[in-house]
Amino acid sequence: MADLIEIAGRFALNAAPVEVKPLGEGFINDTFVVTTDGPRRYILQQKNKSVFPDVPAMMDNIAAVTAHIKKKVADPLRETLTVIPAADGKLYHQDDEGEYWAVCLFIEDTVTYDVVSSAEMARQGGIGIGRFQALLADFDRPLAEVIKGFHNIRWRFTQWDGSLKADKAGRAASVAEEIAFVEERRARMLAFWKLVEDGVLPRRVTHNDTKLSNILFDKSSGEVLCAIDLDTVMSSTSLNDVGDAIRSYANATVEDDPDYGKVALRLDMYEAYMDGYLSERSGSLTASEKEWLAFAPLYITYEQVLRFLMDYIDGDTYYKIRYAGHNLVRTRSQMALLRSMEANYGAMQDIVRKLLYKFE
Repeated sequence: MADLIEIAGRFALNAAPVEVKPLGEGFINDTFVVTTDGPRRYILQQKNKSVFPDVPAMMDNIAAVTAHIKKKVADPLRETLTVIPAADGKLYHQDDEGEYWAVCLFIEDTVTYDVVSSAEMARQGGIGIGRFQALLADFDRPLAEVIKGFHNIRWRFTQWDGSLKADKAGRAASVAEEIAFVEERRARMLAFWKLVEDGVLPRRVTHNDTKLSNILFDKSSGEVLCAIDLDTVMSSTSLNDVGDAIRSYANATVEDDPDYGKVALRLDMYEAYMDGYLSERSGSLTASEKEWLAFAPLYITYEQVLRFLMDYIDGDTYYKIRYAGHNLVRTRSQMALLRSMEANYGAMQDIVRKLLYKFE
């Protein structure tokens, strides 16, 4: 294990680091809280270079987006991340083993959640993502594609077909039912993505990983402060952000609940989230974006089914797992959520139409 105090000391902190403790359980990066002998704390992350092959470009994306947001908000230190450069001026430190590290300011008196507990929390989350997109509506710098084909289902199918053919872990035969679930919906998902490829759905600056735990809430007021975990900020359709948020916010349970009977789309939470989101974004969405808004959660949930199942077939090489079969449990749980969304799709469309009328 790297000397975390030494690593933290490589960055331009306002004081000397005295303690480094793990924070949370991320799927991709290892995250720590750095306490200093000064008034501020920091977040130290070891970036997963196998997932993010160009960490410097990723950090450039994050720095550019957060700098743009800081110019528009009342409290720049709380309403977006603050990237702390290394002592040599770079936005990252690469250690002797070639591992990449990055630091940002710890935003105090905040809280994150894995499962939404109230309609107001869901509404605040919708406001947060809507505001994040609105603040970046005039951002005109090109962003690096830090993960090839992220949320691009055509690219995911290229990976998927390769995984099935290779069957590295010898597991494909045991998940024939799950594979059939994916294949039955392939054509519908490709048709949706073609709208993005053809420009019918415009590309914008998007977060691309808007699960509930990537939103910071103010501990005292309960209001949303900002989006965090900006590693996947890229250009894509705004609808992806909405879809991934609903996958998290409106699920009746966590995304890897092994009790699949608990998994369901909560229409009350869906409506609350969409109310908050459209309060910020309804006036700037195109007619096509509005038309396909309700489909976005189905698309993103489907993609997550495919990705969890693909990783299981590959031998659990991408997502961190806590136990054998974890990725298969994740797959089946997300399958249950997608079935619930499909059953409620008409109601989801009605809610969007009602809210668009409300805000327009």
